[in-house]
Parts: sequence; C-alpha cells; structure tokens
Amino acid sequence: MTEQQKPSRSSAGIAGIIAAATFISKIFGLVRQQVITAAFGLGPAADAFQYAYTIPGFLLILLGGINGPFYSAVVSVLAKRKKEEAAPLVETVTTMVGTVLLIASVGIVIAAPFLIDVFSPGLTLPGKELIRDTAIRQLQIMAPLAVLAGLIGIGFGVLNTANQFWLPSVSPLFSSLTVIIGVGFLYLRVGKEISTPEYAVWGGMALAGGTLIGAILQWLVQVVAQAKAGMGKFRLRFDFHEPGVKEIVNIMLPATFSSGMLYINLQTDLFFASLLSITGVGAALANAGLLVQTPLGIISNMILVPLLPMFAKLAAPENWPDLKLRIRQGLILCAFTMLPLGALMVTLAEPIVQVVYQRGAFSQSNSSLVASLLVVNGIGMFAYLTRDVLVRVFYALGDGQTPFRISIFNIFLNAFLDWLFTQALGIGAPGLVLGTVTVNCNSVLMLTFCLNRKLNGLPLKEWGLPIFGLGVGSLVAGGASFATLQVCQRILGKEGFVIQLLQLSVSGLIGLVAFGVIASLLKLPEVDLFVSRLSQRFLKKK
Repeated sequence: MTEQQKPSRSSAGIAGIIAAATFISKIFGLVRQQVITAAFGLGPAADAFQYAYTIPGFLLILLGGINGPFYSAVVSVLAKRKKEEAAPLVETVTTMVGTVLLIASVGIVIAAPFLIDVFSPGLTLPGKELIRDTAIRQLQIMAPLAVLAGLIGIGFGVLNTANQFWLPSVSPLFSSLTVIIGVGFLYLRVGKEISTPEYAVWGGMALAGGTLIGAILQWLVQVVAQAKAGMGKFRLRFDFHEPGVKEIVNIMLPATFSSGMLYINLQTDLFFASLLSITGVGAALANAGLLVQTPLGIISNMILVPLLPMFAKLAAPENWPDLKLRIRQGLILCAFTMLPLGALMVTLAEPIVQVVYQRGAFSQSNSSLVASLLVVNGIGMFAYLTRDVLVRVFYALGDGQTPFRISIFNIFLNAFLDWLFTQALGIGAPGLVLGTVTVNCNSVLMLTFCLNRKLNGLPLKEWGLPIFGLGVGSLVAGGASFATLQVCQRILGKEGFVIQLLQLSVSGLIGLVAFGVIASLLKLPEVDLFVSRLSQRFLKKK
C-alpha cells in the first residue's frame, strides 16, 4: 500500500512476528505428522493419503501458501495502490478465482479414479488395491481444497498488505489440529487396530476429513480479519475490466505455474514412487520432506515476506542499485540459514528421524528409509530457498514469464532424472529426491543468469565469496556434529529416546557453535544487522 496508510514495521520486526507465528504453525504440523506416523506408520492409510493429497495439497500449498503466486501477485499490485482501491479489486479477483477453482473442484470429484490411476499408475499393480481405493475416496473428500486454496492465498496477500502478519502465518495450524483430533477420535474407537489394513479406509477418511475442515476454518478466520481491515468482504463482484485485475492476473498465471514447479516435481516423484517395488515410499517422502520444510518454512517466511514489498518498491530502473543490495541481503541470509541446517540434516539424519518419528507403528526400517531421503533433502535446502528469492525478484519486476519458461524446462528435466535415477540406475527412493535437488540447483543457475542480464549486471563474484565462506563453515559444522555424534554413541550407546535426544541436541549444538564462530569471522553486515534486530525483537529491547 502507499505511504498514505499506516507505516509499515521494520523488516526485522516483521520477521520476528512471522517467525513466532510460523514456528507455532510448523510445530503443530510436525506434531500432526508424528500422530499420523505413530498411528499408521508407512501403512496403507498414510501411504494412500500422500497420493490423494498431491493434487489438493498442491493447490493448497501452492495457491494458498504464504509466498505463493497468489500472495505474491496480490502484494505486488496492492503495495503500489491506495487503500480505498483495494476492496473492489480484492472482491473482483476473489470472485474470478473462486469461480474457476469451483469448477476445478467438481472436476476433481468426478475424475478422482482417473486422476489417481494416471498420476500413480503403480497403485493399479497387484497388492496395492487397498491403497488405490483409499486414495480415491480421500481425493474426493479433499476436492473442495481447490477453491479454499485460492481464497486463502489471496487472503494472505491482502492481510500482509494491510500490515497484518500474525494471523496469516499462524492460521495453517487449524488443519493440523483437525487432523490430530480426527485421528485421535478414531484411535479412541478402535485402539491399536487403527494401523491394520482393515481400518485403512477409516483412517484415510480421518486424514482427509480433518484436512478439509481445517482449511475451511483457516479461510473463515481470514475472511473476518480481511473485512475488519476494510480490504474487501466475501461477496461477488464482476469488475473484470478494472486495470488492477489485469495486472494481478498477468503476474498470477505464469507465477502459479512457475512456483508450482516444486509440487509438479513432487507429483512426478510420486508417479515413479508408485512404480517402485516397496510400499510406503509416498509416505516416506512426506515424512522426510516435513523435516526439511518445518525449519525451511519458518525461515523462508522470515526472509521472503519482508523482502517482497521492498523488491516491488525498488522495481524502477533508477532504484536498481538499491534493489541489488536487497537481493544480496536475501541471498546471504539464505546461505547463513540453509547451509548449516542442511549440513546438520545430512550428518544427523538417522537420529533426527528416530527422535521425531520412531514410535508406535513406525519401525526402525521405516526410520532407515526416511533418513536416506532426508540426507538428500538436506543437500538441496540452500538451492530451494535461493530459488524462491530469485523468483520473487522477477515477480516484483513484473516478469512472470522468465520463471515460467525455466519451470517448463525443469519439469521435463525432473521427469528424466527421476527415470534415470530410479529405473535406469536403480538408486531407488533417494533417487527421487536427488532429481528434485538437481532441478532446483539448475533453476538457481538459470534464474541468476537471466537476472544478471535483466538488471544490467550483478556483482556475482562479490556475492559469491561470502556465500562460499558460509559454505565452508557449514562443512565444518557438519563434520563437528558428526564427530560429536560418534563419540556420544560410543559412550552412551544408540538405544532409548532420552539418549537419542541428548545425543542429537549435543551434536547439533556443537555443529551450530562451530558454524557461528566461522560466520562471525566473515563479518557480514547483512547477517549482523538481521541477527541484532531479531534479537532485539525477541528480547524486547529498543
């Protein structure tokens, strides 16, 4: 919004709000996954849910996610307009998007069997009939998520533009709560039998129904907050020729496909996962992904949400020197946060999975499979977040076409790599994640090359040196944590939750301290300023 509205908070202040709210939401998400794995392990109900959730989850996370294309498009346009122009524009865009996605929801219900068979052909093989039938029912229940996804995504952008950051960041916990309640209610009815194939359908219904109810609650609280902020109510409006509508659509459409690369790649991964001889790979991918997405989601919101409006305000050519400084800030913060976390994910994968998941129906063999996927995921954490920062710069510049074209190429590349790693080379489940990581790295390279040309040159060597230094620090951190873990295991052994938690905590802390020492020696102003302001925010200092 323009300067005529109430002044915006500092980037560190916004980051603090978002960090706290997102942390709460992500913790609930992790608890939800722990409940699911304890109840079902990697059995039919949990495995089917991953195949069924792919399409509605793709829409909910992509369109309805903070930092998603709907959010980015709304913020990019509303940040340049007066408040009184917002309500009719938001209501028109909501009407248009809601209508299109309502049609999509009906189509998903009707075509559910076809969609499951097309996107997960391996479920038609002998021995996987129960997973297929459960997945079809789950997909039909969750079909309305298509509509809710678009409305939630628009609401995220509207509320952030109105300087409200807490509610959008914390609201996803509703879905986690309702799933936990649904699984808990079923467990009270059937007890430990919940993990048996006989109750797979009922378990699947609890997961799908809880997810849908949670999304409805998330949307309702946003509607109320949006109306109170004077940013539009839930009503039909058909002013499709309003200039702002066209501007949002011009960013939203290519951005949706571009940002959806990760989730389209996830669907490709599940396609090949269904063809593997072992079952439970779909659920294992979700479990490993959540361990990465929990810290990544918190940190990405802290970095991207404050930066996007800044990118948009600096989009004019005369402001490009300041824009380049903000881009550098985003990239340095990506390296400062993701490189050490990725190193710890790689070196401590096994104890992380054991501490978080290994209980109830989740066995040691399940832990080994998830840990192997977590190792590869950890390698790609920096590329994942860096890609998101670069894509947001293109959105702020009003260019959704370049990320779109790059995404098209990388979708085909990911499919080829999945086939190469799993079918031709026989790497198995880790090959699916390796393909996605390779694609994200390629995206970073292509986006950097295009942005370098678009902004008449970027100081890439100057930016690369501190990132390289942080990379070296991360390698040292990974080595220190791994060595500490080996010593702890020789002294204390490997069995017991308390012992595993203690070893994980000590090893992780040693690694982070080692990284912190090296990072402090680099004396990076972006990191020093960000840490200082964030510390002041949480410690309530002025």
